[in-house]
Amino acid sequence: MKYYKRNWEDTRGDDFDDWGKSIWLFETDNHGKPVRQIEIYENGKVLKYNEDLTQDKYGGLGDQELDLDDFNKFKITEQEFINYWNQY
Repeated sequence: MKYYKRNWEDTRGDDFDDWGKSIWLFETDNHGKPVRQIEIYENGKVLKYNEDLTQDKYGGLGDQELDLDDFNKFKITEQEFINYWNQY
């Protein structure tokens, strides 16, 4: 598994645009396919997705592999990801 944390400077651009900017955390398989995902928005809203909850009315678990070369600079430890997952 691989772990990433990335700040998004853009807002959603949808009905929930007023949630603000966000931080996204991913646990992926070795090919970059998301297994677990957390989205933390400026307004305090937090979305979590995994195999048990792949989507809801706000979004869903990424279904495309991340570009691991691009995401390499956003690597975090497994423990950091788990801390966020357990916090929310």
